[in-house]
Amino acid sequence: MLSEKKTKKIFVKTKALLQGHFILSSGLRSAQYLQCAKLLMHPKQSELICKSLAKKIKKIFKKIDLVVAPAMGGIIVGYEVARHLKVPSIFTERVSGEFQLRRGFEIKPGAKVLIVEDVITTGKSSMECAEVIKKHKGKVVGFACIVDRSNNQSVIKLKIASQITFNIPTYREDQLPDKLKSIPAIKPGSRNLV
Repeated sequence: MLSEKKTKKIFVKTKALLQGHFILSSGLRSAQYLQCAKLLMHPKQSELICKSLAKKIKKIFKKIDLVVAPAMGGIIVGYEVARHLKVPSIFTERVSGEFQLRRGFEIKPGAKVLIVEDVITTGKSSMECAEVIKKHKGKVVGFACIVDRSNNQSVIKLKIASQITFNIPTYREDQLPDKLKSIPAIKPGSRNLV
């Protein structure tokens, strides 16, 4: 398994750890942003990280029938982790603002499902995905992500397996530190894309 130190080096090398003023999907602001899409541009590095994450997952979760990933950021990660776990992978996607299964994807009743994301911060997308799984009578056994930046503050109550933990300070817009006030804010996430 890759250490957190080696994982962080890969994030830096692939320019996936960004510096600036970012508006997160939660509305909070931060001076750093983890853009896993930049990491995923590099298949060899992505495979190293996802293979390491799959090894961690195997130690934590005994039985997994299916990986489900929330679109958009989780699709590639979910697929790659599922490949190493040797289980199928599907994804949810937003239709009129709500996650749904499309493309003929199915979840068998009673299936043990692992939700896999690129980054978990608040856990909102993961929990929306969990609702879809429950609606289809699957059983969520846990959550996994490349990056856990929740600082133990997410709405997720089950175990989260992660490759690396980043504790990046976040701020409300009315509580920005001076260094961020002078930098134009950008919204790099995919939550509210139309």
